[in-house]
Amino acid sequence: MASVLIVNDQSLQRVGLRMLLTAEPDLTVVGDTASGAEAVRMSAALGPDVVLLGGHRPETDAIETIRRIAHPPRLTARVPGPGPGPGVPGRQPPRILVLTSTGHEGHAYAALRAGAGGFLLKDATPHELTAAIRVVAAGDAVITPDLTRALIDTVRHERAPRPGGRAVGLDAFTERERDVLVAVASGWSNAEIAARLSIAPTTVKSHVSHILAKIGARARVQAVAFAYEYGLVRPAA
Repeated sequence: MASVLIVNDQSLQRVGLRMLLTAEPDLTVVGDTASGAEAVRMSAALGPDVVLLGGHRPETDAIETIRRIAHPPRLTARVPGPGPGPGVPGRQPPRILVLTSTGHEGHAYAALRAGAGGFLLKDATPHELTAAIRVVAAGDAVITPDLTRALIDTVRHERAPRPGGRAVGLDAFTERERDVLVAVASGWSNAEIAARLSIAPTTVKSHVSHILAKIGARARVQAVAFAYEYGLVRPAA
């Protein structure tokens, strides 16, 4: 069962999303709000698996909300609520799935750097949305092919701070980690990487975890941005 917090400044959309998600047997909505500040508080209180962020809020507000949810204070008193609360050792921040629209690739890239774990276009079907929530809740990344290409193009033209704010160079990775990073950026699944590199899937998962830790990222999509930014892979012409 994956729990979801809905953050959307459009009341009708919040109602629709709640009805859609509560109809799924393996998804539960723990709350909804229109406010970014309230979303941060509710995220800490309820401990959802996924925060679904959408609506028409200003980009600066959305980015700050993502940053505060993805990187909560380490030592915070538990806020009353049904969730485990941030005071419980080992609790991970929620994964954040952002509903975005075409033409906002720069915003999506900023959201990625702030800690978002997935992006889905606002015109996605209900099935695509529920499937994306399940994928993000499981710890994987969701990003549409069109948006991937746009983000890659943004990476090529922007020289923003590294993901997570860490000055990490390629020398921080072992040769095998570089191989895995290139494979991840090329869109291969863990099973495909394991088969092509002749290693166990569990070993691939371990390498991916080490890569994300080194660049200060929480999602594979951030590793993709890192790989393109450093020129390990290049977009096809």
